[in-house]
Amino acid sequence: MPSAPQHMPVMLDEALAMLDVKPGGRYLDATLGLGGHAGAMLDASQPDGRVLGTDADPEALAAASRRLAAFGKRVELRRAWLDAAAQVAVDASFTPLDGVLCDLGVSSLQLDRPARGFSFQREGPLDMQLGPLDQTQTTTAYEIVNQWPAVDLANLIFDYGEERRSRRIARSIVRQRPIETTTELAQAVVDAVGFRPGSRVHPATRVFQAIRLEVNRELERLAEFLSQARSVLRLGGRLVMIMFHSLEDRIVKRFLRDQSSGSAPAFRTLTRRVLRPSAAEIERNPRARSARLRAAEAI
Repeated sequence: MPSAPQHMPVMLDEALAMLDVKPGGRYLDATLGLGGHAGAMLDASQPDGRVLGTDADPEALAAASRRLAAFGKRVELRRAWLDAAAQVAVDASFTPLDGVLCDLGVSSLQLDRPARGFSFQREGPLDMQLGPLDQTQTTTAYEIVNQWPAVDLANLIFDYGEERRSRRIARSIVRQRPIETTTELAQAVVDAVGFRPGSRVHPATRVFQAIRLEVNRELERLAEFLSQARSVLRLGGRLVMIMFHSLEDRIVKRFLRDQSSGSAPAFRTLTRRVLRPSAAEIERNPRARSARLRAAEAI
């Protein structure tokens, strides 16, 4: 088995502080990835704290299992999409929970392997499945790129990528069909809008984001996960969310606002303003630059 890819968990100190990890606590890492956050939670909750980790990606689960093996029975790992994580915790008799963590970023395991199709920087197939070989995924990146009408493609890029040049990009993609690889798709975007060498953000970034969100139904799953979070937390349990773009952040912000107001609030917001990574962390890990953290306490 290959060794686990290099992994730097984002906003780790802030997440642990907001989770208020304690010895003996029970915690759910609903987006386990390579297990960096989970390992830190297990360290902070010694000697008898426990963590349940869920992820849709079997490769991530295998890598995390190797990383976390030293914690023995204190950690349990299950394959599940985000919107099923709460039910998995219930089925595993792991509730009530002292804390739930959700890091919505795509992991280095996915980004750094061209065969997964997440990166426009190295050639790979048009895949982008967070849960590969998962029969519940009925829409593929290849289908979206090569079969969707231009108007639907433009709407997707505008709505999920927040890309104002979506129509121009969609027309370029349609003209260049069939598009077989990630680099061909990225070039179709560049042909439409251009690219200045040295620019911090590649013009295909938002397009790849939009397609990935649609393929994996990420925003729908996020909304469903949030609706279940309070039911698995004990009184005083913490919910910590790490987002990487404004669509996710908007959903979480609206949820916490709604759930912390009214005559019977379910949460008390702990982050009056969204937290951002420090300059030092961004220097160490440039992929952290767009991260945002929000947290709340169950009441």
